[in-house]
Amino acid sequence: MPPRPGLDANAVLMAAVDIADRQGIQAVTLASVAASLGVRSPSLYNHIRGLEELRALLALHAMGQLYGEVSEAVGGLAGKEGIEQFAYAYLRFAREHPGLYESVQIAPQGVNGAEIEEAGGRLVDLVLQLLRPYGLTEEEALHAVRGLRSLIHGFASLEQLGGFGLPLSVERSLDFNLRIFLTGLEQKFG
Repeated sequence: MPPRPGLDANAVLMAAVDIADRQGIQAVTLASVAASLGVRSPSLYNHIRGLEELRALLALHAMGQLYGEVSEAVGGLAGKEGIEQFAYAYLRFAREHPGLYESVQIAPQGVNGAEIEEAGGRLVDLVLQLLRPYGLTEEEALHAVRGLRSLIHGFASLEQLGGFGLPLSVERSLDFNLRIFLTGLEQKFG
């Protein structure tokens, strides 16, 4: 049976993106993607090798989107202002694209591994540039990257799970905790 006209790997990926953001990453199956495209699951194998490759492509797409949004928000800034803009753009991405954000966190190992590692490295390199004004050693900077990612990811994940039940602004809480993080960097390294 010949492939359906107009159906290609990008169409399959975009269907997966839509399902992920509407229903969550676990809802992305070959059956759900095929149904959204109006084809049978075996037809997808003309364009992808299987679910693991689709999830890898989804993670790569998500990392590219996330990188584009945070790097645009940073716009050449560094230090405190750059880190704040990065954090707010990162959280905004997680809110606007919950399934894509989730796919970044659970990127499959093996399939497209080098590309996924490279895409993740671009995000780390961007944060390292933001931290440059603090004069950290390479190891200290990597610890700071982990700390910042943990802080922002914690907010994004807890918010997605409905974990912030108190009547306080999540943005104000993030701002408060970012100030603590940045004040610590300035006092220790600034």
